[in-house]
Amino acid sequence: MRTIFRLLAAIALMALPQLASGENYPYRSDFLWVSVPDHGDWLYQTGEKAVVEVSLYKYGVPQDVEVSYELMRDMLEPTEKGKVKLKNGRAKVEMGTLKEPGFKDCRLTAVIDGVKTSHHVKVGFSADKIQPKTKNPSDFDSFWKAALEESAKTPMTYEISKSELYTTDKIDAYLVKIRTDKSHSIYGYLTRPKKAGKYPVVLCPPGAGVKTIKEPLRHSYYAEDGMIRLEIEIHGLNPEMLTKDFKDASNAFGNYLTMGLDNKENYYMRHVYLGCVKAIDFLTSLSDWDGKNVAVQGGSQGGALALVTAGLDKRVTACVANHPALSDMAGYQNGGTGGYPHFNKMNGMMTSEKINTMAYYDVVNFARRITCPVRMTWGYNDNTCPPTTSYAVWNVITAPKEALITPINEHWTSEATEKGHKDWIKKHLK
Repeated sequence: MRTIFRLLAAIALMALPQLASGENYPYRSDFLWVSVPDHGDWLYQTGEKAVVEVSLYKYGVPQDVEVSYELMRDMLEPTEKGKVKLKNGRAKVEMGTLKEPGFKDCRLTAVIDGVKTSHHVKVGFSADKIQPKTKNPSDFDSFWKAALEESAKTPMTYEISKSELYTTDKIDAYLVKIRTDKSHSIYGYLTRPKKAGKYPVVLCPPGAGVKTIKEPLRHSYYAEDGMIRLEIEIHGLNPEMLTKDFKDASNAFGNYLTMGLDNKENYYMRHVYLGCVKAIDFLTSLSDWDGKNVAVQGGSQGGALALVTAGLDKRVTACVANHPALSDMAGYQNGGTGGYPHFNKMNGMMTSEKINTMAYYDVVNFARRITCPVRMTWGYNDNTCPPTTSYAVWNVITAPKEALITPINEHWTSEATEKGHKDWIKKHLK
């Protein structure tokens, strides 16, 4: 594994307004927290004590104030509380240790001139030994084999139309509607090089939510660099719908990630997972596909769907996933840490029936079955898809793999990281 630590990435991104909503340090905030664990990689062995030096600035001036802190296992309730006094804007907080592999979070709060400011930092203990709590069902393979066979009975059909709005002098863009089964379709934007030739194909599934494809040209550099890319939605909603209509549809959907969770045959994500395979059917049917290379790439729910598709479909030759959701979802059992959508916070979701269904849809069980090269990236300060669950996925992958770990990151990736995914895929072309 080749691990790259980019501890200063968030600071460099502070000047980018378009990323303000997802950054660790609020855009144009008066306050700046800096937390530096005494291990440069933020990782420790179980039983080893961690210490973090905390600094707090206002307008760039060190603040000598009292800081309250809480310590807890990743995403769980506080187990320890305390206070430290900053001197010359600095103090050390003893985070202690963990006896079992996992992550520990230190949440910090201060009040300066009547204004509350908060920060947090997570460190890992024997992270390479984290294992999922989700069971690997004995009939997992037969369940999905039968599902794929049933899905194959519905021919892949599609509608495609040129999108002049997103076509440029270098690439052609198309709006595509793919029929995935008798009841469902998915939409996507296809971008391909203008120059005639044979090209690799890349499927990009979406993050969580019922939403449109906001920026079809954000990743136009794939097509500009000789790849065919399909960016999809998963709910059968035309991305050219008006924003108001999307909001109405989102309200009507409710939380689709809970729909049918009592029965593995009826869970909402069943047709989504099979729909991603249908999207591969579409891409490999294109006359300008090179006949060899099929990549999947996504973040959060999209990262989950990329790993799921790679586990389901052996045509996939390369997989890239950012901080995957839907990972070790049952991990909250017996005091553990689970993944997004954090069913433990929802009433009635952690029943034995639902936990059984989760196992058939959990990313960790698809990750076990991936055979193509994988690139994963995740941050330690992520409270949406926590690092404990990313490691649970990473540690069960036996295929060739490469990690880009960005400890300070919360639930976001930089544009440089996104472009790095494209370069990684290109290096792994056959």
